[in-house]
Amino acid sequence: MASMQELVRLMKSLEDQLVVCMRCGMCQAVCPVFSQTGREADVARGKLALLDGLLQEMFKDPRGVYERLNRCLLCGSCAANCPSGVSVTEIFLQARAILTGFMGLPPAKRAVLRGMLAHPELFDNLMAWGARFQSIFTREVNDVIGTSCARITTPLIGDRHFRGLAPKPFHRLQPGLDSAPQRGRPRVAFFVGCLLDKFFPDIARAALAVLQFHGVGVFMPSGQACCGIPALSAGDTQSFGRLVRHNLALFEARRWDYLVTACATCTATIRKLWPVMLREETAALRARAEKMAAKALDINQLLVDEIGLLARERRKGGDPVAVTYHDPCHLKKSLGVAAQPRAVLAANPDYRLVEMPEADTCCGMGGSFNLQYYDLSAAIGQRKRDNVQASGAAVVATGCPACMLQLSDALSRAGDRVAVRHPLELYAESLGTKT
Repeated sequence: MASMQELVRLMKSLEDQLVVCMRCGMCQAVCPVFSQTGREADVARGKLALLDGLLQEMFKDPRGVYERLNRCLLCGSCAANCPSGVSVTEIFLQARAILTGFMGLPPAKRAVLRGMLAHPELFDNLMAWGARFQSIFTREVNDVIGTSCARITTPLIGDRHFRGLAPKPFHRLQPGLDSAPQRGRPRVAFFVGCLLDKFFPDIARAALAVLQFHGVGVFMPSGQACCGIPALSAGDTQSFGRLVRHNLALFEARRWDYLVTACATCTATIRKLWPVMLREETAALRARAEKMAAKALDINQLLVDEIGLLARERRKGGDPVAVTYHDPCHLKKSLGVAAQPRAVLAANPDYRLVEMPEADTCCGMGGSFNLQYYDLSAAIGQRKRDNVQASGAAVVATGCPACMLQLSDALSRAGDRVAVRHPLELYAESLGTKT
């Protein structure tokens, strides 16, 4: 646990940020949780009002405060719609860190975050064992989406339809890479991320194939760790700092022009949160994180803004397949990236982009939010599923693997046969690259 002196310092910093909020309620109109519950305590304004008296509330009812702060997807919708420019996500993360420092991590989260996630090699080995034996406990329910459900209902899984772990994670298929660029092309560092590595290795393979096609040099060190967002969301700044230090050491081994990921959440975490959530670390470490964060780009950004897309002629007969696009919150609201993924989709002439209603509303995933508040997460996901169906598309694409998991669950449980893809996969398909 943190010392009382450290907690007071953090709370003072938090109070300095809270004064910016005017309590105007603009966040209420865009909060996906409030849209389902109608509770003022679930909207950013209500949580910020609670944090005004955090010192007193923390001693009276710390678990109650922690519970209310956790009922947040960290989607950034409130911050994007705030006329005062309040850094709501940063404030909530800092408040969670304060409360975790006061109460300590719950045993289950401590086991997962500090016992497994903070130790990349151990985490990889445990997930590999899970992939090996998952078929014993699951059965396939939708071959188009690739979802399964549990053979025996458990409290943790419930009636979810989920994408199983890949038979082989990406780091086993491609342990590392260090290739030189063609003349005039950049050299990028490729940050894989946990979900691509363990659930969607085909997306990571498509990324490398596309980068190779365009003559981009790639440095992909082996032994990569999580970007740290699960630890940060739980208020575990200790594990977060450990993961950042691990990744910095790996990627600083070579020189490169951009740090690229195909995961919206990883990109937003590295670019936006690494620089501001390492306040307890040394100035030298913060400077290193800031330097790397400044070069972080979503791969759609790289392809459209820095490389240039190649549009091929149609190779298939019949009408183009209708594809719709879901804007990941961390991509559009945190990074302002919305046009680029659509341009990547449009580069494949065998697909026709059709916009769904409310394309940029949150899908309801929110990482651990989905585990803690599945009924609420699923209700938000149902709205997104309805919007996908309203588009009439046969494929829904998105640039975030976490969103892909949520979309897969919502569509599969409804019995829909709509494929869930990453824009990069469709672009690689148009180039005829082997993944």
